[in-house]
Amino acid sequence: MRSVPRLLRGAGAAAALVLLVPLPAHAREAPPDRDFTIGDARIDESSGLAASVRHPGVYWTHNDQDEPRIYAVDSRTGKTVATVTMAGVGTPRDMEAISIGPDGDLYVGDIGDNLDGSWDHVWIYRFPEPEVLKDQTVRATQYVVKYADGPRNAEALMVHPKTGRVYIASKNQGGGGLYAGPERLSSSGTNTFRRVGEVPWVTDGAFSPDGERLVLRGYFSAKEYGWKDGRLDGDGVPVGAPFQGQAESVTYTRDGTAFMFGSEGRGSRVVRVEREAARPGEEPPGTPGATGPSAGASGGPSAAGESGADSGTPKGSATTGFLVLAGAAALFLGVKRLRRRGD
Repeated sequence: MRSVPRLLRGAGAAAALVLLVPLPAHAREAPPDRDFTIGDARIDESSGLAASVRHPGVYWTHNDQDEPRIYAVDSRTGKTVATVTMAGVGTPRDMEAISIGPDGDLYVGDIGDNLDGSWDHVWIYRFPEPEVLKDQTVRATQYVVKYADGPRNAEALMVHPKTGRVYIASKNQGGGGLYAGPERLSSSGTNTFRRVGEVPWVTDGAFSPDGERLVLRGYFSAKEYGWKDGRLDGDGVPVGAPFQGQAESVTYTRDGTAFMFGSEGRGSRVVRVEREAARPGEEPPGTPGATGPSAGASGGPSAAGESGADSGTPKGSATTGFLVLAGAAALFLGVKRLRRRGD
């Protein structure tokens, strides 16, 4: 019976070799559009977030800084996959927001004013989203912006995904205003933004991909509003914004089924929160009889988002499971054959 241990060892070794076969890179990556940590040490004041149109699973962000630099971060790995430097613009003062328009252009809001009215104008920068993700310098267009009712601080810039109109939400602890820009921005003159609504204390905002909803976040909470005829529709419904030390950014995933919440700080975490009202049969916020998420209903990633098939488990995990089962089956069959010989 000395052959039994020897054959067992051989079967075990074969199973181990099967399990040690290197998996392709995509199989080792996390699924896109889930929680991720920004790993680039240069990004220590992430103040805006926008989901890429050209590159699924990639998010654009930037520092609250005076450098015309934008980063593309892959949500599968948290790694920076492109650093874009804007040329043709002046030295930024306080970049606070980023958004993508229906033309595929990126809009960067240099709209912060911590002294709340010290600058009589602010700027918006615009450039096409790069087709290839790599470190590069792009030529951007610079727009001069003024508010019809005087200068103010702001941290949220949103481009409507259907009309292309740009909106800015001012930041004020007692409540701010929602401002609409002209139908088309002009690079040769001043673009006057006019107040079209009232908003709470806002640090960022984003339109849903279909243009029918607008999410606005502050330091401690967030609300999603219906959007109709260029105005907020209704009082909004709370969404389960996670607690973050310096809550500065929010955007929708490209499919509109979830929010992505970000914050400042080195190694900051971007957290996915399911959009509860995306369930079939529910109406968008602002619609009579509409139902939406409560503040406590979605305080973080859903249980489905943490495990199981709904978690967006990468296809590679299925391969891993198959290999494990194959190895176990080989070992089992080897033992079974040995037992038959022993009998």
